[in-house]
Amino acid sequence: MNTQDSYKEKMNAQLKEWSAQIDVLEAKAKRSGADLKVKMAEANLDLRKKQHAASAKMTELNSASGEAWDQVKLTADKLWDDLKSGLAAAHAKFK
Repeated sequence: MNTQDSYKEKMNAQLKEWSAQIDVLEAKAKRSGADLKVKMAEANLDLRKKQHAASAKMTELNSASGEAWDQVKLTADKLWDDLKSGLAAAHAKFK
């Protein structure tokens, strides 16, 4: 397996894990009081947007090659960092 395939496999697995974490946050939001429910819903919406952007970038990675792959990977890494940071912040905020 080459480096690109390893990277894509790792990122696909990470996206699935993050999706499950967002699902947990959404379940917590449903069980929360009204004020917290609104705040959690906003945070979850933001996380879902980041997740969809990362998924779209993953699709782009799957079709890119050569130098284009390197450029797409740089953008993907930033999206992954944003999603990871957003999840960590949401978990910390809504324990």
